[in-house]
Amino acid sequence: MSNGKQRPPRTGVPAREPVPTGLAAPLNPGRIGAYLGLAVLGVLVGIAGAFVQAAWFPGGLLLALVAAVGLFYGGRLLTGTQIGTLAPAAGWLISIILLLGGRPEGDYVFGDEVGLTLFMLGGMAVAVICATMSRSPRQGDDSGRPGK
Repeated sequence: MSNGKQRPPRTGVPAREPVPTGLAAPLNPGRIGAYLGLAVLGVLVGIAGAFVQAAWFPGGLLLALVAAVGLFYGGRLLTGTQIGTLAPAAGWLISIILLLGGRPEGDYVFGDEVGLTLFMLGGMAVAVICATMSRSPRQGDDSGRPGK
C-alpha cells in the first residue's frame, strides 16, 4: 500500500489447505508417463550418440552432445522440474555405460578412449547444468512493472 496502512485480515473466508508440491504432491499418471518417455528418449539419444561420436570424431562428438543438450533442456522445459532433466539423463547414462564399456578382450566397442571419455563427461556436465539451472520465467507473469 502506498499510504503505509495495512489492510485488516479478511474475515468470513474459509481457510484453504496448502497445495502439496514436489515429492509431497499426489501421483500424476501423465507426469509419470512423461518421465518414462523421457528416459526412453535418453536411451535412444545415448545409443545414437555412441554411434555418431565414433563415426565422425570431432563433428560427431559435437552433434551427439548437442542432441543430449536438446533432450535434457527440453525435458526440463516440458515438465518444469529437475526430474525432467534427470529422467532422460539417467537413461542416457545407463545406455552409454553399457555400450561404451570395454569388451573382455580389452578394446572398446565404439571409437577410441578420448572420444568416449569426452562424450561421457560432456554429457554428464550438460545434465548437471540443465538440472541445476533456475526455473525459466513464465510468459504470463509479467506485471509490466520493473522489479516485480
